[in-house]
Amino acid sequence: MKLLLIHADYMEYEVKKATKIAEEVNEDHKSGKVEEALVVFTAVEKGDNEEVVNKAVEEITSIAKKLGVSRIVVYPYAHLSSNLSDPNTAVKVLKDMESKLSGEFEVYRAPFGWYKAFKLSCKGHPLSELSRELRAEVSEKESIEKELTQALRDEERVKSYWYILHRGELIPLSEFDFSKYPKLRKFADYEVAKRRAVDRIPPHVELMQKLQIADYEEASDSGHMRYYPKGRLVKSLIEEFVTKKCIEYGAMEVETPIMYSRDHPTLRRYLERFPARQYIIKGDKREFFLRFAACFGQFLMCSDAIITYRNLPLKIYELTRYSFRKEQRGELVGLRRLRAFTMPDMHTLVKDMEEAKREFMNQYKLSVETLKAIGLTPEDYEVAIRVTKDFYEENRDFINSLSEILEKPILIEMWDRRFFYFVLKFEFNFVDALDKASALSTVQIDVENAERYDISYVDEKGEKRRPLILHCSVSGAVERCIYALLEKAYMEKEKGKLPMLPVWISPTQVRVIPVSEKYFDYSFNLVKRLTEEGIRADIDDRDETLSKKVRDAATEWVPYIVVVGEKEVSSGLLAVTVRGESDIHKQKKVEMTLDDLIRRIKKECGSMPFKPLPLPVKLSERPSFR
Repeated sequence: MKLLLIHADYMEYEVKKATKIAEEVNEDHKSGKVEEALVVFTAVEKGDNEEVVNKAVEEITSIAKKLGVSRIVVYPYAHLSSNLSDPNTAVKVLKDMESKLSGEFEVYRAPFGWYKAFKLSCKGHPLSELSRELRAEVSEKESIEKELTQALRDEERVKSYWYILHRGELIPLSEFDFSKYPKLRKFADYEVAKRRAVDRIPPHVELMQKLQIADYEEASDSGHMRYYPKGRLVKSLIEEFVTKKCIEYGAMEVETPIMYSRDHPTLRRYLERFPARQYIIKGDKREFFLRFAACFGQFLMCSDAIITYRNLPLKIYELTRYSFRKEQRGELVGLRRLRAFTMPDMHTLVKDMEEAKREFMNQYKLSVETLKAIGLTPEDYEVAIRVTKDFYEENRDFINSLSEILEKPILIEMWDRRFFYFVLKFEFNFVDALDKASALSTVQIDVENAERYDISYVDEKGEKRRPLILHCSVSGAVERCIYALLEKAYMEKEKGKLPMLPVWISPTQVRVIPVSEKYFDYSFNLVKRLTEEGIRADIDDRDETLSKKVRDAATEWVPYIVVVGEKEVSSGLLAVTVRGESDIHKQKKVEMTLDDLIRRIKKECGSMPFKPLPLPVKLSERPSFR
């Protein structure tokens, strides 16, 4: 249980809206004002029991007596914890606290599960703001289970040194001139502060809902999304493209389980070295955790394989749908940070550090190429290198060469000692409209896990050797790519450019709009021809005005809009509104034949994957998911 205790001149609250877990209350308890009180903001957590209630009552009583107050407000406040109990347990615990405190105090309890507005006046003396964290006594094993992972504990102790690497020179942050690199400054400030919580809704959330791509699913846990037909199309196209890139690079595609035993000795040690929060599942006799990466299955697979030096570098790949990380609630927002996400995960076994560096460089370039094809250029993201001091000193020229590829300064975080399983890592980080950074592509050089998982290869002399392992995601999470594309579109709109998705992932690539029923047959034939050519085209056959149909097509970010009337039918030339060449002040219209339009779109999409229209061709037959 977590408590935040405020000695208040007054506390006033009013319920606004019930959630699905709201307790039933009468009208008298939907608002209240209490003066001269100790306000106890309370988060009930998993494992809280009667013992915790008694500890809380004892602590609150002690503080109230020191302050000389006779009134206590017990106020449910879930935001204090990311390890919340179920609603039934929370209500029971809160009622027990209320009951036990009522023997000595005048107690007011705000209702559980309601959105509430409140006003609070804190007195401001040394004891007016206090916090407490209470736990039941547990066994040594249970205590260890609830600790943060070893990596997280080490991360708190390790010393980071921050630099900008520019033209081969390592410059301390305080000495670098950011005047020409405002986005890099925002990224550096964000990384150094390490403040991940989001205090405003980022623009992409409204866009993903408005475009009917994705939305929150209240029936699931936070950070688990629903994807509508358009969103599933966008997501699946990116998934297919990234998988194709990895296979073309030489990776063998595999599939592994999404859950693993927490008692497996190798996995248990690995969990202590990875800074992720796990979902725990209780089986009949064992506890399992949901994977937060494909490492587990791929490493166990490699451990059982017979590998020789002729097989190296050996690459295996899996598109994990899904990986799971129980991220903190305050960090969960839209598609930026999720608890269930789709991660393209490739691992490469190499014989030594020289081969590891060659693969690292190749995969760095592969990631640049992959993001560019998705629609994110080097101008859209900033580069971070995370490295141990020893590794940097030994490989200074190699690391300096990474900054030369994109010809831009990059952020360096240098650790005084190694605390993860890797010695070197790069990330491409997208900086959004709220100045928050999110990692996309990444590659790491792992020096631990071959030993931990007993992975070996046979060298030229017939002797067993331990390989090094590269962890690579050439795009980062697929959902985060969509987030970055939407945020980029929003920021371009702020500069006067019409927002849009790349044509190859636009759900509708061509919208045909007949000016009247007279031109329906001609318009249908256009759509049919476009569809046969592998282009996603639809027709607006609704009983709406022409201006509304055109506005709706623009609202959906349709890249090409074709209005069909007498002129188009008689001339065979189409007046096509080209979104990519328009801005918020003027639409660009181009006259072209149907064949010209087909060639243009095919050239724009190139060899990118294609999937058919995800919704009915006629707009009149489509449901609305919003």
